[in-house]
Amino acid sequence: MGVIKVGTSSWADQLLVRSGWYPRQVNTPTGRLGYYAERFRLVEVDTSYYAIPLPETVEGWVAATPPGFTFDVKAFRLFTGHHTPVAALPRDLRPTGGPARIRWRDLPVEAYDELWDRFRAALAPIAAADRLGAVLLQFPPWLACGAAAKRRIVELARRCRPWRVGVELRHASWFADDEVVDTVTFLREHDLTYVCVDMPQGHASSVPPILVATADLAVVRFHGHGTAWESGDKQDKFRYAYGEEELRRWSVLLTELAGQSAELHVLMNNCCGDQAQRDATRLAGLLGVDPSRERAAAGS
Repeated sequence: MGVIKVGTSSWADQLLVRSGWYPRQVNTPTGRLGYYAERFRLVEVDTSYYAIPLPETVEGWVAATPPGFTFDVKAFRLFTGHHTPVAALPRDLRPTGGPARIRWRDLPVEAYDELWDRFRAALAPIAAADRLGAVLLQFPPWLACGAAAKRRIVELARRCRPWRVGVELRHASWFADDEVVDTVTFLREHDLTYVCVDMPQGHASSVPPILVATADLAVVRFHGHGTAWESGDKQDKFRYAYGEEELRRWSVLLTELAGQSAELHVLMNNCCGDQAQRDATRLAGLLGVDPSRERAAAGS
């Protein structure tokens, strides 16, 4: 039975900061991470998706957390094919005279490679402290299943090695009846963690939550089932509280998944106020896991 770690997809989200979850005296980024790390031993770093953090910033994260704490880090959005504001790039690597938003193909090879060097340098302090869980490659909803897409995934994973790599696929073609087995086989062959997402169904961007381990690490992210999923407002999109029966059902499924892997990361991403933190605490209790300690799954 694998180790289960439970956490949330942010510790610095402004909705969380304003919710009152942090005591008033805990009012600095470092202080908030330290407070969070006293209650959970896993967190997803979302800021790295929007811009590559500086190594000294990441060194501060390491200093604020205890041994055994784990960071799952989202890859910079340009790498995974998202349209990225030029302003999100380091100043010396920004192209001039072009559009305000670019994709990775719009950069010279040398600049693209340098971005990867800086991303890896940013993660190095976490890896050196043995606190890097995985790099999360979150692909855009328009990345359809196909040979070119698979080559792209393998190439990005190669740039992340020897770190563990999680892959979140958000186009329904990967999960069609005649493709889903091939998708799982592809990820297993390349030792890539399939990132399962619980999310609202019935939308163009919906993908099913398939609980399967394709590497030694399994990851499940919980978005909730809010009724405003297509809304551009984050607070409305993720406004959802998991009910007791939902969490009980998920605790059974997650325990079964932990039996297929060496480690399972469970991340609440229903980031509306402090709902994710509250639901993560409740789910950890149902799993028999102390969220502030590293512990094997119940029944191991």
